[in-house]
Amino acid sequence: MQEFIQSPLIMTALGLLFGLILAVAYRFLKVEEDPRIEAVEALLPGTNCGACGEAGCLGFAEKVTIGEKKPSGCTVGTVTMIENIAEFLNVDTGDEVKRVARLHCAGGKAQAHQIAEYHGFESCHAAAVASGGGKGCSWGCLGLGDCEKACTFNVIHMNSNALPVVNVADCTACSDCVDVCPRNLFEIVPIDQPLFVQCSLPLEGENARMLCKVACDGCKKCVKDAEAGLIHMENNLPVIDYASGLTPTKEATYRCPTHAIRWLHTEQQFAD
Repeated sequence: MQEFIQSPLIMTALGLLFGLILAVAYRFLKVEEDPRIEAVEALLPGTNCGACGEAGCLGFAEKVTIGEKKPSGCTVGTVTMIENIAEFLNVDTGDEVKRVARLHCAGGKAQAHQIAEYHGFESCHAAAVASGGGKGCSWGCLGLGDCEKACTFNVIHMNSNALPVVNVADCTACSDCVDVCPRNLFEIVPIDQPLFVQCSLPLEGENARMLCKVACDGCKKCVKDAEAGLIHMENNLPVIDYASGLTPTKEATYRCPTHAIRWLHTEQQFAD
């Protein structure tokens, strides 16, 4: 009987001891959080979209408060919101360049060769898994609108040519479209990088043109027409090296026989 009484007493004593140890540790080891972080988080839109490069608004608030990022790094926020945060922290707003989603494909129903009619669940992921969709190009947009459905800010819609149209004026670079596209066709890029390759097909010559009228055929004319060092070829596709410091010009697009390389600037990628 005595053992039955002692066991609970021992467990209770141990519990109290460990509780005391944790209380003391918390008292002396806790790190005080800067109260400004909570205030900055309250000023942010609260979308937790990750477009700023952090996991959520709290992470961004922490980085802005300690000076590792500027308020303008929130691409979702309004000008007023960014100015309010800068005024509250007594820092510059920053000059973050707006980033937008661009699609590495311009081959809609009117351009890409169709080898079959896809009838099934209206999803790019479903088509990619089941049959690859109806296009002959295995690298192009499937056109079933997963990006439109996934876009948190409703800035993507499908046009009559079965291609997603990005409203770049309202795009927040949240990367929803990047994550959902089964063929990895979307890329988040600075809006001031207008020279863009709208093709992902790695074939060349007639093999490429047979699959899509606007496919890059690997002719390398854009490489020759651009300033030396700006564009190089990888897997039969032109790659634009914006980090080179060279200035892109429209001349690189003039002789492209299929218009696979385009000067997008700030307009939408395709007409409705």
